Amino acid sequence: MTDTPTLPAVSREWHLLSRPVGWPKPEDFALVEAEVPQPGEGQVLVRNRYLSVDPYMRGRMSAAKSYVAPFELGKVMQGGAVGEVVASNAEGLSVGDHVLHFLGWREYAVVAGKNAVKVDAGAAPLSTYLGVLGMTGLTAYAGLLRTAAFKEGDAVFVSGAAGAVGGQVGQIAKLKGASRVIGSAGSAEKVKLLVEEYGFDAAFNYKDGPVSEQLRAAAPDGIDVYFDNVGGDHLEAAIGSLNQGGRIAVCGMISVYNNTEPAPGPRNLARLIQTRGRIEGFLVGDHYDLQSQFVQEVAPWVASGELKYRETVVEGIENNLEAFLGVLRGDNTGKMIVKL
Repeated sequence: MTDTPTLPAVSREWHLLSRPVGWPKPEDFALVEAEVPQPGEGQVLVRNRYLSVDPYMRGRMSAAKSYVAPFELGKVMQGGAVGEVVASNAEGLSVGDHVLHFLGWREYAVVAGKNAVKVDAGAAPLSTYLGVLGMTGLTAYAGLLRTAAFKEGDAVFVSGAAGAVGGQVGQIAKLKGASRVIGSAGSAEKVKLLVEEYGFDAAFNYKDGPVSEQLRAAAPDGIDVYFDNVGGDHLEAAIGSLNQGGRIAVCGMISVYNNTEPAPGPRNLARLIQTRGRIEGFLVGDHYDLQSQFVQEVAPWVASGELKYRETVVEGIENNLEAFLGVLRGDNTGKMIVKL
């Protein structure tokens, strides 16, 4: 084993104690201390520097069958993380290397070498590997270009547009020749960000009035692509404004994640017959074959400043839960990151 620096005896980590009903409550979770383990054969010990909190994690807190296994009660939760290798028993990974992995919600993690992706801290800030150059970035890229089959000249509507995924969707669409990009967000500040910094052609605060009316005003000639992060009235509004041959990529439906009763579906689905429209859900995990193409194309945009990004950074493992709840409330602009 490589020489290891002096490490603390314990690591703090978040456990799920009970499955939330409706909005998660602090008593559903606990921050506990655990012994810092040593890596076994083929493993590395990582001191996590940045942790990701994301809307999909709410689904993993439920026992309902989904595309990924639920978090286990009484055990540490998981999520994207980037950190520094502090002990290594894995070929190709050395102390001091920075890696991306999936054992977040804790200060220290033992990770199988095969599941640790080395990242270059000199090429981009470490936190970007959880956001603009990470899973959220790839989600935006794959959902827009593959699932929604974006093409030059399309008019694009994005909900949750000031979030980590939505902001990138709109900017990629603009960089690739969209005729018009419209975004919805939940505050006047976020609307201003979308238009003045991210380059959206129009944006509106969905709290200011019916989404369908605001979308029609922002896109009088209709939309060709809708990237859905919200569901609910946004999805119904998008169907109402969809042009012939329009495509809807369903990435998330944060408006219904904490509902205790099934949400009513869009009332205007019959319009898809008239428009020959298509709605398709997708998961980023099905599109990792695009990873190298994504980084090759997007990293230069980030480096040049053509593609802008925001991060909302919360300090300290003790605030990890509050950061997650903040994502569900829409407190974040861009990617929500926890810095350790």
